[in-house]
Amino acid sequence: MLSRLVFGRQVRVEVVDIDRYRRTVGRIHVGRTDAGAEMVRLGGAWVYRQYTNDPVYIRFEDQARRGRRGLWSMPEAQRIPPWEWRSARRRR
Repeated sequence: MLSRLVFGRQVRVEVVDIDRYRRTVGRIHVGRTDAGAEMVRLGGAWVYRQYTNDPVYIRFEDQARRGRRGLWSMPEAQRIPPWEWRSARRRR
């Protein structure tokens, strides 16, 4: 899904923060489209609410859930938030 949005296109990175690990946190724009927001809207990404309270992202995720788009069309037992998946892999 992300590849369809950005592959071969010019993107602009809007730096939002530098995290505690010195990684750049930003928003990727393709033209006037926020690629992250579009991923969430299409059901291709989760909103990590611990690190954002952006009402647009939250609204898009809620709409994708209700519309059963993308990952929200999967059975609930198969949906594992990425932060939980990473945590489980670290415990192995």
